Amino acid sequence: MKIAHVIAAVLLAMALAGCSATAEPRGLLGALDRLKVGPNYERPATQLPERFRGQADSADPASVADLPWWDVFGDPALQRLVRQALENNYDLQTAIARVAQFRAQVGVAASDLYPHAGYGGAATREKTFVPLVPGGNHTFNLFSGVLDVAWEIDIWGRIRRATEAARAQFFASEDVRRGVMLSLVSDVAAGYFGLLELDREREIARSSAETYQRTLDLFTQRYEGGKDTKLSTSRAEASLAASLATIARLDQAIIQQENAISQLLGAPPRPIERGNPLTAQSPPAAPAGLTSDLLQRRPDIVRAEHDMMNANAEIGVAVANFFPRIGLTALYGGESDDINNVLKNNFSIWNIAGNVSGPIFQGGRLIEQYRGRQAFWDETIAAYRGTIVQALREVSDALAAQSKLVERRAAEERQVKALTLAVELSLDRYRAGRATYFEVLEAQQQLYPAEDAVAQSQRDQLLTVVGLYKALGGGWQVPDDAWTATR
Repeated sequence: MKIAHVIAAVLLAMALAGCSATAEPRGLLGALDRLKVGPNYERPATQLPERFRGQADSADPASVADLPWWDVFGDPALQRLVRQALENNYDLQTAIARVAQFRAQVGVAASDLYPHAGYGGAATREKTFVPLVPGGNHTFNLFSGVLDVAWEIDIWGRIRRATEAARAQFFASEDVRRGVMLSLVSDVAAGYFGLLELDREREIARSSAETYQRTLDLFTQRYEGGKDTKLSTSRAEASLAASLATIARLDQAIIQQENAISQLLGAPPRPIERGNPLTAQSPPAAPAGLTSDLLQRRPDIVRAEHDMMNANAEIGVAVANFFPRIGLTALYGGESDDINNVLKNNFSIWNIAGNVSGPIFQGGRLIEQYRGRQAFWDETIAAYRGTIVQALREVSDALAAQSKLVERRAAEERQVKALTLAVELSLDRYRAGRATYFEVLEAQQQLYPAEDAVAQSQRDQLLTVVGLYKALGGGWQVPDDAWTATR
């Protein structure tokens, strides 16, 4: 037997067993795949309602989750911020690195499917005593070189089940990465709309400060003319000071919100670009679609299913550990006292052997490992079903907010309109001497919080779309390279 023959046999075995570590087995392994011990994965039955709570009576299969994020969030400034975050966010880079780690672990697990070949060599010079030889001592050299091959024949599927488990973990890490991308888009959009709402509140606070300043000037003129008391100017001055304090508080909140968005962008704190103001933003139509589609759209649900696949494969590994392991080993090399003869056939050594080993008694270790894997499987089923229930709740919460915020905003806008008229009427009555300062200040003090409430409702309507898009697993059909593509 020549070295070339051994190498050829090794390569042939690899070709017969070979497959991509992250793909299903092909070749000989694919043909033998059905021989794996342990259960094959089947998705557990899960009860899903026909429609989401709060959804319209007719469940339309179309969903806002089918749209790419740039079709949902149309503000050009927001789109630029989202792309910066997807390119530079460190949490996303961490998730990408973890995907690479789990991909490598699949290769590690799958490596045992192949023959393992190695080599060794030694050079020895030795002096020893040899009886009955003149001189008694003999000095000699010994050179050797060997190529060895070992291969565990995966009859019961232990290695294939371990590779299947590693592959499921790899896919789960991909789902985590997709989830981070979706959360990142949602967080940037939510932060941006929150920033626009703070800008709007600051505008309202500045407007209120200007109004209180004019009111103070009016009260001061009447006080100096003897037509009012010092109490009126003191109350007006207090209202003005409160507005100025609100402006300072909002300035601080705006800077902190910009800093939070900067962190999502993977950048140091800096001012954030604005596009359309809050009052020019309009929430898009956001249908929910079918409840069954959640199972393939939401990254956390898909990840939970891959966790179940991992747990199922681990049961197969635990079952295979009860069966004997069968392997083949081969060795070929040469040994001579002259290094030039090591590779010559006359000095060759070789060995081919089959071996089998299996457990007899291990103190209950194997059965407890099996029970532990079964319990892990039960855990992943509960986690999977719990994730689905959480998803249904999040979608329903968003739908409820979507419908009720329309009513809330309409009522608040009517309140603002009425209070604006009340302020005008109270000022007219005060100038005519038919009302006191208290009536004017009370109307003004009710108006500006009502305007803030309208701004908050406008923000909440936009945040509802953000939350619904995330809850439905938005952008699930968008290829990875398209998430950051410029449009």
